[in-house]
Amino acid sequence: MTDPFPPPVHRSFVQRLRSWFFTGLIVFGPIAVTAYVAWWVIDTIDNWVRPWLPNILSPDVYLPFHVPGLGVLIAIVGLTLLGFLTANFIGRSLVRFGEGMLDRMPLIRGIHKGLKQVFETIFSQSGSQFRKVGMVQFPVPGSWSIVFISSAPAEIIASALPDKRPMISAFMPCTPNPTTGYFFYIPADEVIELPISADEAAKLIMSAGLIQPQGQAALAAMAEAAKLAKPTLETQASGGGP
Repeated sequence: MTDPFPPPVHRSFVQRLRSWFFTGLIVFGPIAVTAYVAWWVIDTIDNWVRPWLPNILSPDVYLPFHVPGLGVLIAIVGLTLLGFLTANFIGRSLVRFGEGMLDRMPLIRGIHKGLKQVFETIFSQSGSQFRKVGMVQFPVPGSWSIVFISSAPAEIIASALPDKRPMISAFMPCTPNPTTGYFFYIPADEVIELPISADEAAKLIMSAGLIQPQGQAALAAMAEAAKLAKPTLETQASGGGP
């Protein structure tokens, strides 16, 4: 017997079109968003630098079209030169003099010190802040959330905490915007450290679990499996196996 209601002939072709469309969207979407963000950053920095650039040095005066990225190049060279000058004695003296002037301003002093600590924490090459990832039980026991592990609390804070166990500070970002979240102190033994990088954890959080970490976690699993298999291999090699 034949099916009295056969499926439409064009259904498979429509499904293929839909699949091709979403495949193209997956390929083009990240490229388009990345290009848009990069262009916005370059254009913003160019607009900041352009008013300070003399007209004789601006290529826009001599060319019939705008040259993007010149402000970014000048900013990179300027910041590198500033860092070079700050590394010597005269530069450090000038920086201390400028910071001393800012410390005498009641409102500016607090803003400057806070921003300086944030930039030193984020861009420090020797610090270990937010380079470790862990899990804590939140919001209820039995459910786990990703946190970025920071440093131990300062002495003035540690002495005020009622729990005398070793504590650690952690930042738990929110999904899909990891720049917002909760900062808290938690006993160090209640944090499970994960063998993944902060970048992989950020992707996991922003994608709501769609992008799973692979690189370091896979290596850690292989190392753990090798550790567990080592005694068995040693036993077999010595002839003590069953």
